[in-house]
Amino acid sequence: MVDGGSRKVTYSLPNELLQAMEGAVKEGAAPSYSAFVAEALKERLERLREQRLQEAFAAAARDPFFLEDVEATAQAFAEADKAAADGAAAQAGEE
Repeated sequence: MVDGGSRKVTYSLPNELLQAMEGAVKEGAAPSYSAFVAEALKERLERLREQRLQEAFAAAARDPFFLEDVEATAQAFAEADKAAADGAAAQAGEE
């Protein structure tokens, strides 16, 4: 998996992790150790990103200014949403 977008790095890993990875690669879980590690890192980074998003959503849900803005926006679009829904219902009735 060495290409123009990759570089060699050196890390120390616990022996049991290395042995488990070696077994997984031998069983076909990845084409190489590098590919296995890259996939594991991508998965972990994606979980971290998702966790941060969840934390941001939770913080927003507790923010009274944000909640007030959401309510004001919903009220501002209520009439347009109703008109769109009525139009869609009318169009469905024509079919």
